[in-house]
Amino acid sequence: MQELHDAPLAPLTTFRLGGPATRLVTATTDDEVIAAVREADEAGTPLLLIGGGSNLVIGDKGFEGTALVLATKGYSLNGTSLELAAGEVWTDAVARTVEAGLAGIECLAGIPGSAGATPIQNVGAYGQEVSSTITEVVAYDRRTGETVTLANEDCAFSYRHSRFKSDPERYVVLRVRFSLEDAEGLSAPLRYAETARALGVEAGDRVPLASARETVLKLRAGKGMVLDPEDHDTWSAGSFFTNPILTDTDFAAFRARVRERLGDGVEPPAYPSGEGHTKTSAAWLIDKSGFAKGYGDGPARISTKHTLALTNRGSATTEDLLALAREVVAGVHEAFGITLVNEPVTVGVSL
Repeated sequence: MQELHDAPLAPLTTFRLGGPATRLVTATTDDEVIAAVREADEAGTPLLLIGGGSNLVIGDKGFEGTALVLATKGYSLNGTSLELAAGEVWTDAVARTVEAGLAGIECLAGIPGSAGATPIQNVGAYGQEVSSTITEVVAYDRRTGETVTLANEDCAFSYRHSRFKSDPERYVVLRVRFSLEDAEGLSAPLRYAETARALGVEAGDRVPLASARETVLKLRAGKGMVLDPEDHDTWSAGSFFTNPILTDTDFAAFRARVRERLGDGVEPPAYPSGEGHTKTSAAWLIDKSGFAKGYGDGPARISTKHTLALTNRGSATTEDLLALAREVVAGVHEAFGITLVNEPVTVGVSL
């Protein structure tokens, strides 16, 4: 294990924000990860886990404790069964499954971060979520001091949520196992209208795997959602807010606010989200509340490519970013009565 003291954390995040950690440890094997976690827990030292750093907002004062980088490697494909070590680069793993002719995660191409983070957030995009292909998650249980294997049904997956996210101090994900599909080189049925349109097919159709992946990458790049060190629109955490899920009663009140603000002919985005619930678009809410692409005059601004991404233009602080986020949250609530919830994990700060 590599160990550093008073180590900068900003370079380890896609926002490139945040102060230093008292101690920074990099673990390259599962045993090293477990040893570092046990050491911190036994000493009562605060512990921060870092994978790809694509979903972290770290305060300007940094982190007083041990920051542990999970740099484990391991890609194992046996038939249609895939196992990834937590530290594997997610987008690289997706590319390898496409090359192997296996479907199930091809529309999750280009998502920054590590494989171990995917079950925590139940990562999803363009009609796919990892919960639909994950079979098991191997994790270290800090409460019992044992390594456990949790089946899919034990992970309590829901929209951008899981058992791991609801109890962040308990589990350290070590490995993730997936069951993919051999569809003779074709993708899973396309479930996202934008992807289908871009490919010139209907929702529900299958297309060549490589075409699906390449199309998603182009769509993401057009929204500043593929990492590029030269493009400040990608100095972000991707989508900063989750799409609100409203009860039928709340959605009716929301529609009334929309008509009042925007006119009788305007209908907000609406997607079924389980019995008695409807999901709407956070990006639409932000835009219709007066926050356009590129909004802001400081070092933290809304992306010029996508209203759902907050970005560091190169000299921002975490407080700059949070000030912008709070302004957006307040504006959307004032306009439509909906409180947006941040998707990235905050460390030492909050909205």
